[in-house]
Amino acid sequence: MSDWNDTDRRTGATSVPRAGDAVSRQTTFDAGLRQHMLSIYNMMASGVLLTGIVALLFVNSPLFDLAYQAVPTTMGEVRQPTMLGWIISLSPLAFILVLSFGGVARFSKTTLQAMFWSFAVIFGLSMSTIFETYTGESIASAFFASAAAFAGLSLFGYTTQKNLSGWGSFLTMGLIGIIVAMLLNQFVFQSGAMALVINILGVLIFAAFTAYDTQRLKNEYSYVRGTEYAGKAVVMGAFSLYLDFINLFMFLLQFLGNRE
Repeated sequence: MSDWNDTDRRTGATSVPRAGDAVSRQTTFDAGLRQHMLSIYNMMASGVLLTGIVALLFVNSPLFDLAYQAVPTTMGEVRQPTMLGWIISLSPLAFILVLSFGGVARFSKTTLQAMFWSFAVIFGLSMSTIFETYTGESIASAFFASAAAFAGLSLFGYTTQKNLSGWGSFLTMGLIGIIVAMLLNQFVFQSGAMALVINILGVLIFAAFTAYDTQRLKNEYSYVRGTEYAGKAVVMGAFSLYLDFINLFMFLLQFLGNRE
């Protein structure tokens, strides 16, 4: 025993981990996590800003009339998409399908970033019709309400000790149900009451998605830090939160917004 102790003293080694090492590692981890999440939020917010700018520019350009034609009805003029308008409206779905079934591993970080910014532009083009459908006050109110709700729900997802991973399957099923209900109401029922219920459920589903995705991205950092996937995880995280915010805003606008 004395020989082991003498050797231990001569080499300066110790068999007992120092508490300071654990604290240092945790501090480094926390700093890295904060930077990782900040990168995600910055990219997501920049995407939302780009979408809004594109929507405002497009609705005030001559190209808007080529994409969405004004059609007189008994309720007044409504905008109907032309062939160009349908292409613009369906393009975001193509991006989602490529990312979902194409496999993120196939794309480089630079490619994913280009896809994210392109998606934000295309979504801005497709969202431009809201400026002719709703009043400016309604759009502003829905946006700030969505921003406040998003911030609170994201903070909850980041700080809560409750495991939200079980929400994923239920929220996905709810989202599929919402999409099916929207299609049925659009082409079959055309019911105002059903549209109201869909909008309320849409707000609740994407509010829950915001908290769920925030916690998922926080937990994901443990697996991606220090790997080549870390940069891709930032882009895909921004993409997830971008969709949560935009859909929360759109459903809230349709629920509370005043039409022109």
